[in-house]
Amino acid sequence: MGDSDDYKFLKITDAITSINQKVNLIGVIVEIGFPKQTKNTDCFCTLKIIDESRPKPGMSVIFFAESKEKLPHVASAGDIIQLSHVLMKTHCGEVNAVFNKKFSSFALYEGKESGDFLPYQVSSKFRPRDLDKKFIEGLRKWLVDFQLDEGLSEFLFLREIKQEERVNLACKVLHICEVAKEEWMAFLWDGTDAPPISLLTKLEDEVNDPLPLQLEPVPLPRDLLCTFPTVGTVLRVIFDQGVQKHLLHFLHTGKWVKFVNVLCEVHSGLWRGVLTPFTKLRYTPIEDHLVSARQRIYNERLSLKYGRMPYWSFPWTSNITVVDYENVPFVTLMDVLTYSEVTAKFKCVARVVAALPCQAEDFRSPLGTYRIRLTLEDPTARIHVHLYGEDGEKFFGGYPSVDALTWKLNKLLGVTVSDNGKQINNAQRNPLWVQFCLKSYYLSKNEVWGSRHYRIFGTKVV
Repeated sequence: MGDSDDYKFLKITDAITSINQKVNLIGVIVEIGFPKQTKNTDCFCTLKIIDESRPKPGMSVIFFAESKEKLPHVASAGDIIQLSHVLMKTHCGEVNAVFNKKFSSFALYEGKESGDFLPYQVSSKFRPRDLDKKFIEGLRKWLVDFQLDEGLSEFLFLREIKQEERVNLACKVLHICEVAKEEWMAFLWDGTDAPPISLLTKLEDEVNDPLPLQLEPVPLPRDLLCTFPTVGTVLRVIFDQGVQKHLLHFLHTGKWVKFVNVLCEVHSGLWRGVLTPFTKLRYTPIEDHLVSARQRIYNERLSLKYGRMPYWSFPWTSNITVVDYENVPFVTLMDVLTYSEVTAKFKCVARVVAALPCQAEDFRSPLGTYRIRLTLEDPTARIHVHLYGEDGEKFFGGYPSVDALTWKLNKLLGVTVSDNGKQINNAQRNPLWVQFCLKSYYLSKNEVWGSRHYRIFGTKVV
């Protein structure tokens, strides 16, 4: 393309028919990939752009530069990019635009919310032109009523995730913090309950290597935890090496974000997401239809009588326990943690994922008093609860034999046993969803919140 064509911007639909030609383009950035190193010394990244002619699926633009600093540093998905002298190429059956550091140029502009026509980043060969403003203004006007057509299945709910799979998620960012030196964690939520996880830990591991209550090394402060929704899983997400500094500035507390290619894995029996070099961010406007759908589903759930019960406990909980307060509404474990009063009573549906002591013969003190710590889990939280004295007597139906206690413990913990009642080694555990009555109390009047504990009462294993 010669100098006389420099004012000619092609529509994306026209550009994809111009194979092996240099073209000028202007488009909206709807997907952001992050910088990677080539096999040589160069760096590269990929952006996906759209315009009125090709709002779906858009087109990828691949950028090459001597360093990451010279690649586009997009401030936000939905921003506008102007491209000059990019080469149209085909790769694996797809047409892409390729930015060549020797002759291509780019300029980045803020998206539809802005009235500014000055680019916030330009490449070294970029030359502004009087007509640029006209094209940028046109794209901004088009964006006002534009919705990405992504289909119903492209982005999963947290309740649909599976171990070791890479998925697309549309979630609200609840919090971001540094959990260790230069290690950050994001807390994501979409209002649904992540699936319960089969546990591979041995019961005796709880003595020296207990299951953690959360993935972050130090529990979040109570005042921060109280800002989180109390229904739906809060997914902890970590950053792979190399992507953290590029991703962090895109994530803002309280904003919804669409993530492409998030690795879902399990750590200590808890779900964890990983943002890798292959993760991308997609344009998520405030009025995005995926976001609206998730908010609507969440509000509908809250309006239901049993909306605070775990999704995975339906059609109903196991009948292995009975509780004294049949007509009291259920709450989540996050409701328990964030309740406004120190002392209170609750009814929950949860799984018993660990017990200490781990052997039934050790449940009672030398004087015969029950003193047990159970770890309860629902989709919102894990907590330690204590079973003590007469509450333990009610829970186990008095003082049954060790064999009878072991049977009840195995049922609660989801232990797989052989025909003769012996525990099968290295078998997965799938604890049942059961009902509990809990009460909170404190140990020190001088530090009521810091010494707050929980115990089981009014509950019996049958």
